[in-house]
Amino acid sequence: MVGASLALALRATGLKLLLVEAFAPDAAAQPSFDERTIALGNGSRRVFEALGIWPQLAAEAAPIRHIHVSDAGRFGFARLNAAEFDLDALGYVVPNRAIGRELWAALRSQPQVELLMPARVTNVVLGAALAELRLVDASGERRCSARLVVAADGAQSLVRQAAGIGASNEDYAQTAIVAILRTGLANDGTAYERFTPAGPMALLPVASDAAAGGWRTLVWACDPQQAADLLAVDDAQFIARWQASFGWRAGKGLELKTRVAYPLSLVRAGAGVAGRAVLLGNASQALHPVAGQGFNLGLRDAAELAELLAAAVAANAAQPAAERAPLDVGDAALLRDFAARRTADRDGVIRFTDGLVKLFADRRPGVAALRDLGLLLFDLTPPAKRLLSRVSAGFGGRAPRLSRGLPLR
Repeated sequence: MVGASLALALRATGLKLLLVEAFAPDAAAQPSFDERTIALGNGSRRVFEALGIWPQLAAEAAPIRHIHVSDAGRFGFARLNAAEFDLDALGYVVPNRAIGRELWAALRSQPQVELLMPARVTNVVLGAALAELRLVDASGERRCSARLVVAADGAQSLVRQAAGIGASNEDYAQTAIVAILRTGLANDGTAYERFTPAGPMALLPVASDAAAGGWRTLVWACDPQQAADLLAVDDAQFIARWQASFGWRAGKGLELKTRVAYPLSLVRAGAGVAGRAVLLGNASQALHPVAGQGFNLGLRDAAELAELLAAAVAANAAQPAAERAPLDVGDAALLRDFAARRTADRDGVIRFTDGLVKLFADRRPGVAALRDLGLLLFDLTPPAKRLLSRVSAGFGGRAPRLSRGLPLR
């Protein structure tokens, strides 16, 4: 989703773009555009508005009007309400398949964007003047060259390896089970984040027919053995275990859709750029799903890069024709500028999500009481709530123009 968003953001710059995707857009095996959902912050909504696809997504977006955070079995809790900050919503929960559908539909009509799918990059050589890529698609092997290679190819990024960028991998010893759950209470726009002894559990609203009850996305992080047990039991047993762990705030669990599991770790690249390569999204940082920050951070990566490239194109075009040199979008100075602009936001989000996971997993005497007091103090402190409500704008530094609702230029 991050790579496709970048390609669409660059559609009016005049740059020649090649988007390489390993799966056909409608493939059942497509891992990005499945039935999982993404919690979009308002900054991400503004990006999609600027890309022209939000009106189509809005019909399938469930607004988050309230957030309820609690420490299971203890007294700590905190609440956020959109109305307190004069917002229609604190964010929106959108199915991945809907985002993928609208991105591909928009990209197909862009003549300067060549879509190569399904296809795979098999080799990347980053040279001083050009990057050379070897690709394989249904017609066989082909080669291409580019001034810049943007890696949005996931936590095990081939391009990152080719660029010689190392990455740390911290195993959280947790597995996330993602399922769609229907409960007896219709959605009121509340997103729940409940920290249990086994790990955090999120319950997010899903847009659906209110008459059919409240459909919600469940993201349940727990230790791998518990996850294996939860995947093995039938739906009724799973719902009963969820109910015992979560409680009754969302009503009685009634129905369950497909369960999938994902191991959780923090993967962090040692650098965001190298040679003629830029890392975006999970190729740069793959985060724990707590607080739903990963995709929003990756989309801000894409918005920032699009803004810098658009500025470079405009600056080059403004030069007198006789003095104009060919534009190099992989120029080292431009890439260093991108990395510098993204450092504060990237580091802040990583510290925030990693800190939450570790704080609520800390079993040392007295820590639980202190964090519960912290939650209660937060709940009673409007300035702290207002600050957290602006997380979708980024952690520190200047937010990209697209995420502020402004055009690239």
